[in-house]
Amino acid sequence: MSEKKNEKLWGGRFQDAADPLMEAFTQSVSYDQLLASFDIIGSKAHAAMLKAQKLLTEEEWQAIDKGLDEIDEEIQKRSFVFDPRKEDVHMNIESALKEKIGTPAGKLHTGRSRNDQIALDERLYLCYAISEMQFHIRTLQSALVVLADRNSDVIIPGFTHLQYAMPILASHHLLAYVEMLERDCGRFEDQFGRLLRSMPLGAGALAGSGLPLDRELVAEKLNFSYVAHNSLDAVGDRDCLLEFLSACAICAMHLSRLAEDLILFMSQPFSFIDIADRFCTGSSLMPQKKNPDILELVRGKTGRVYGDLVALLTVTKGLPLAYNRDLQEDKEPLFDAAETLFSSLQILAAMLPTVTYKRENTQKAVGNSFLLATDWTDYLVRKGMPFREAHGCVGQAVAMAVGKGCELTALTKEELAEISPLMDEGILEINSAEQSVKAKKTIGSTNPEMVRKEIEEWKKFLAKELKRYNAPQEQ
Repeated sequence: MSEKKNEKLWGGRFQDAADPLMEAFTQSVSYDQLLASFDIIGSKAHAAMLKAQKLLTEEEWQAIDKGLDEIDEEIQKRSFVFDPRKEDVHMNIESALKEKIGTPAGKLHTGRSRNDQIALDERLYLCYAISEMQFHIRTLQSALVVLADRNSDVIIPGFTHLQYAMPILASHHLLAYVEMLERDCGRFEDQFGRLLRSMPLGAGALAGSGLPLDRELVAEKLNFSYVAHNSLDAVGDRDCLLEFLSACAICAMHLSRLAEDLILFMSQPFSFIDIADRFCTGSSLMPQKKNPDILELVRGKTGRVYGDLVALLTVTKGLPLAYNRDLQEDKEPLFDAAETLFSSLQILAAMLPTVTYKRENTQKAVGNSFLLATDWTDYLVRKGMPFREAHGCVGQAVAMAVGKGCELTALTKEELAEISPLMDEGILEINSAEQSVKAKKTIGSTNPEMVRKEIEEWKKFLAKELKRYNAPQEQ
């Protein structure tokens, strides 16, 4: 028999060495090394099962378990050297284990394939990533609530169609994003429950194993509810990644909307807020500029997260069962989306405490009496006028004020009486933004008492949630 030239762990069938171009093109360890510690967690559980099934001796299992711990320690210390010639994270760890303990390392892969191995690794990574994402979301929510609390008396214009609409509390505006982020947290939490249901290891390459594996034991050790019921689906399933990327994309969209509002509020035509210099940049040409680049980048990076989701949807579209090498392309979008969203959440949470409201400007903006048109309509409705008629009467008053070039509240009672006798002195007494927000009655409105209650409830809830992460609380 001629000497084999292919030295890969899978190279028994091959006579030729791998072409360097092929090696460079197919390697994934440059990015899937992020899965190294999760790969070791799965391998340790698999090895324990092999010992229980007498496919490993006690001595072999001890050597493997100890060797994997040593490799993980090197990985944590960043002293482990990943070799791209060994293709992926799995081969790198197995090769390192062989160097440490010799022959027993070759038994670790008994009854499994890289196909079911990577499916498990990615689920274990997602458990970590989701927990981290929830922590960062909670931290940003806390920053928003603190900012709302500190500015609970500030009133700003509310907008529809980016036009002044009605007065609202600045705190009510901020709490809207807390609600959005709560839904994001819920989406990640929902997925977390599904992640630990179906355990893929033991599905093998696609058909299961002829060896006496105890898959239930592995599932128990890794806290999965049960083992995957179909080996074909187990190795080709990437739904959990798609769910995660979808949740990331929706969360990034919410951050982009927050960033857009703050960009507008900081712009000179609005000038409602300022942001500390340390979170802004200047212009290389225009000395006077102070730019909210962080917010613009958060807005821009949203497209990147969208791209990661679309990339994986495209990769998985039309793939035949079971595993295909196309699925190697699932990791870079996964890691990129997670890291992009982590950093966006972190930077916003750090920046928000430096936001200050320019009260003189916000007071001037809500001094526009046309923002009280809906309150005037409500006044007429309370006096018995049908809503549509009241809407029309106030609309006429608005048109009259526009025609005269004056504020709505500058119209005289005589002019208003020409429109309707119900438009009496009482309607002219509705003349401030403070009255408008206090007049709101419905649950979830911008009424100051209701918003104060929401702030206090969020503070209590988030303090409890952040304790789960041993996170410091901002005072």
